[in-house]
Amino acid sequence: MDLHGRLPDPGVIRRVNERFYELVFDHPWLSRFFEGVDQEHITSQQTDFMTGAFGGPRNFSGRPPSHAHPHLFITDEVFDLRRDLLTRALAETQAPEELREAWLRVDEAFRAAIVKGSVSECSGRWRNDRIVVVPDPRRRSA
Repeated sequence: MDLHGRLPDPGVIRRVNERFYELVFDHPWLSRFFEGVDQEHITSQQTDFMTGAFGGPRNFSGRPPSHAHPHLFITDEVFDLRRDLLTRALAETQAPEELREAWLRVDEAFRAAIVKGSVSECSGRWRNDRIVVVPDPRRRSA
């Protein structure tokens, strides 16, 4: 990250993630990808992940994004919508511009590992894991 060797304030990283997951859990489409997920748990995990990504303590103990999301049918449209909410959270929490830019670069670096072109690219994390396909509620099914 190009933060000129400075670790961002951990409090800012936490506030961004709190606001981001508030937005995600309130969103009519994205929230459905997180059904059964504890909001505080995912907020804490993402805070640990991003703190480590910015050169701080590596306390993250979850799966890397490519191993955490193989069962989720995440399209470019879903990823872009999520990115819009992240951009909004960064702005609303008044994160420094340098941090915003670095955070969005880290986020974008995971696009290829998370986005899938078709449901057939999804796989379970374990044998009985269900594939999660969440249709856009704004679109009517035929």
